[in-house]
Amino acid sequence: MGAQDAQDTAEALRAITGELSDRFYERADVVRTLVVTLLAGQHSLILGPPGTAKSEMARELTGRIEGAAYWEILLSKFTAPTRMFGPIDVAALARGEYRQVYDGRATTAHVAFIDEIFKCSTAALNETLGYLNERIYHPESGGEPIHCPLIGAITASNELPGGEDSAAIYDRLLVRIEVGYLADPSNFAALVRSAVSRPTAPTRTTVQLAALQHAVTEAVPAVEVPDPIVDAVCTLRAALRRKELIASDRRWRQAVGLLQASAYLDGRPAVAETDLSILTHVLWDSPAQRPTVEREVLQLVSPDAKEALDLADVLDELEAQLDAMAGQSREALSEWVIKKAHNKLAMAGKRLEKLREEAAGAGRSTAAIDRVTGHQRAVRARVLTEALGVDASMVQAQL
Repeated sequence: MGAQDAQDTAEALRAITGELSDRFYERADVVRTLVVTLLAGQHSLILGPPGTAKSEMARELTGRIEGAAYWEILLSKFTAPTRMFGPIDVAALARGEYRQVYDGRATTAHVAFIDEIFKCSTAALNETLGYLNERIYHPESGGEPIHCPLIGAITASNELPGGEDSAAIYDRLLVRIEVGYLADPSNFAALVRSAVSRPTAPTRTTVQLAALQHAVTEAVPAVEVPDPIVDAVCTLRAALRRKELIASDRRWRQAVGLLQASAYLDGRPAVAETDLSILTHVLWDSPAQRPTVEREVLQLVSPDAKEALDLADVLDELEAQLDAMAGQSREALSEWVIKKAHNKLAMAGKRLEKLREEAAGAGRSTAAIDRVTGHQRAVRARVLTEALGVDASMVQAQL
């Protein structure tokens, strides 16, 4: 495949990312991160409660890769390795032969979705680690290991790992993405409407499996990593170590591929500072560490990010106050809006708008600002609906 083919593949993947972001409310960053992770040939973890579209996003994304074999499973502590990698061929066993049937199992999948990944049984642990690490499976009957065509696994869990066995799997998942229930009441209202309205046929861009494989093995590794980016990564590592946030050398090395994949997806021949934002999903172990990592990363990405994140803290405080006032009278809530919430929300909105204008004018990334702006709109929508009693279906017009 030539350079034009690689550009066409990247363009198709951008279209897929946009289409899925439109379909799944408040999941634009999640969708893009999943695409980048696949392009880097790495594995991802979606961490969040049930009913947050984790499996549906994985299926929709994989369904856009024509020719790709998809496999999914819900693990439990009793899941046998043969259920994952190939059940026993009963007909062959009746003839005295011990064979496994691999079709339709993890051993033949290009993309895998593994739900409740940390409930992997002890019996299946070593095979799962080998599958994620080396893309190999050792047949139970012995013989040569089977090389699996896995590009990347998308995994999901409702909770963090609790023991050493599951921690070993957790360490192999380079990208970790937190998801929650919809925060913006207007998005929730749109979700409810979508359940009762007749859906229109969505635009459905696809990409060929061979094109994706070429991107993973050839085009993404060819993306240049300039010296200033290497320096920025070294600066970030030092800043995180000062805060006692330590990532392994292997994790840092694998993260470089994510930076290249991010640049490739955007159609750029070299990694830029804006690509560093993907590292907010790589360098933390517990969700409590994520805000610290995000702040350090985004300050490298854009000088506007620090002020945007300070505004995010103001919004978090307002949201906490709103939660604490649950059950109070409408009069008390209205007074709080008039005296505190309204001015702070308006100030944050105007300043974010100005920051975005300045960043865009200087050619800097607006990703962090856009994320905080989305948060500001969600908090304002909550204030309108929960404190002032505005109908959720009317909120969008007032934002």
